[in-house]
Amino acid sequence: MNEESFRSGFVAIIGRPNVGKSTLVNALLGQKIAAVSPKPQTTRRRQLGILTNDSAQIVFVDTPGMHVARHKLGEFLNQEAQESLEHVDAILFLVDAGDEPTEEDKAVADLLNRVSMRTPRFLVLNKVDLLAPEAIPARAEEYSKLLIQPKVQEVSARKGQGLDELIAALTAVLPKRPPEYPEDQVTDSYERDIAADLIREAALLNLRDEVPHGIAVRIDEFVERENGMAYIAATLFVERESQKGIVIGEGGSMLKRIGSSARKEIESMGGRPVFLELRVKVLKEWRKDENALQRFGYKIRGGKKKDMRKK
Repeated sequence: MNEESFRSGFVAIIGRPNVGKSTLVNALLGQKIAAVSPKPQTTRRRQLGILTNDSAQIVFVDTPGMHVARHKLGEFLNQEAQESLEHVDAILFLVDAGDEPTEEDKAVADLLNRVSMRTPRFLVLNKVDLLAPEAIPARAEEYSKLLIQPKVQEVSARKGQGLDELIAALTAVLPKRPPEYPEDQVTDSYERDIAADLIREAALLNLRDEVPHGIAVRIDEFVERENGMAYIAATLFVERESQKGIVIGEGGSMLKRIGSSARKEIESMGGRPVFLELRVKVLKEWRKDENALQRFGYKIRGGKKKDMRKK
């Protein structure tokens, strides 16, 4: 590491739901730190993904998808995304190249156009593998019209296409300064928090559409046992009794399926065996209840926004 030429900075990734923000972070880091699923609003909190190489440390800020809020949880998600734009050194506006610009894309672009022009902003077309090569320039032009002076990059997070070019482009605009984090650190999240996200991801992937966004996960116990195994007990909260039955399934079949999927992901993340115990409770309309949201760590804040840099 050449300390005089080393570059370091924070890069916010913002976009509407389900454009692949968490998938991109995982692909850039080469390992899974963020939950992903085909359903929107998988990400509920800002999470840092830290990429360090010989010339730079890029701290990616993965954010919830910007959308029209219909409850207090939605307000929290939008706030998390908007606050990520403060105190960063570059912004990635991630869009789905397979779709034409939506009203949500336009709303995100309007927000970005109000951010200081001193912050470099990149228009990143994800999922370019879904388009014929000759169709990409026209789609890039459609999105470029939404944003003031964007630097355009084309990637496929799922296939790993264009990632080296994106990293090089970001490195070039970051300030020269030492790294913020140790070179072997890849996220700021605790393992128990990532485990909760992976359990919710497993629920999103296995359940029907009417249930997933009404699910919250609380880790009740996370213990490292002497035999090298981790014991995790977690509660899945739903909003209605009918949802509880769906999550548990006949004879507990669905809950077992969710648990099996989540356990494999948690074991892969931690590199050791996991015993996972799940239960389901009802907390009526928790997404609309500010007290319940605070219990789950979702708090709508006011006042000065948080600077993510270390002091």
